[in-house]
Amino acid sequence: MSPRSSHETARVIPEATVARLPVYLRALTGLAEQGIATCSSEELATAAGVNSAKLRKDLSYLGSYGTRGVGYDVEYLRYQIAREIGVTHEWPVVIVGIGNLGHALANYSGFRSRGFRVVALLDADPARHAEIVAGVAVRPFADLDAVVHEHSVAIGVIATPPTAAQDVADRLVEVGITSILNFAPGVISVPEGVAVRKVDLSIELQILAYHEQRKAAGDPDAVDPAVTFPAAGGDK
Repeated sequence: MSPRSSHETARVIPEATVARLPVYLRALTGLAEQGIATCSSEELATAAGVNSAKLRKDLSYLGSYGTRGVGYDVEYLRYQIAREIGVTHEWPVVIVGIGNLGHALANYSGFRSRGFRVVALLDADPARHAEIVAGVAVRPFADLDAVVHEHSVAIGVIATPPTAAQDVADRLVEVGITSILNFAPGVISVPEGVAVRKVDLSIELQILAYHEQRKAAGDPDAVDPAVTFPAAGGDK
C-alpha cells in the first residue's frame, strides 16, 4: 500500500462516523467468515444495522472503495477500515481494578481478535496480587509505570469503584497513557490531548427503558436505539 498523502493525513472524519467504523468492521468480518467475497452497500448496511445511505456517506470519508455494479471487496474494505481505526496491529492495554467487572474484561476474548492485547492487570488490593486471570497475573497498581514503559502502553482501562477513578486517571496520565476507557460511574477529568471514552451500563439500560416505554405506549416514532444512538460517553 502506498503511504498516505498529506491530504489524507489531514482528513477529519466526523465522530459519529468514527463510532460506526468498528461496527462496519465487525460486519465485514462476519461476511468474510461466511466466505462472502463481495457485498453491496445494502447488504453491508443490513449486516451492520444501519441504513445504506448513512453507510455510503460514512465510507466516503475513507475513499472510493466500491465498484458500481459489483459492490465492495469484503477483505479489502475490511483492511482499509482496520487501517483507518488503527487495528492492523495489536495495541497493548492495561486494566486497572480487578473486581467483578475487571475479571470480566480480562476474560473477554474479543480483545485479541480485534487488535488489543491485555498486557497487565493492576489492583491496589494486596489480596488480589496472587490471582491469575485469563493467564495474566494481577500486579500491584504501583507497578503501573514499569508496565507502561515495558510494553509501550497507550491505552488504559479503568474498572475501579468510582471513588478511585479520578486518582487512577491522574496516575495513568502521569505515566504517559493518552487514551482511557472508563467503566467507573461518574466523570473523570483529564488534560487536553488525552482521549476518554466512558461506558456507563446503568445509563445504557435507562436509554433502553425509555425506548421500551415509548414502544409500549404505541408511539409510532419509537426507534431501535441500537441503530440510532451511539453508546454513552465521548472523547475528551
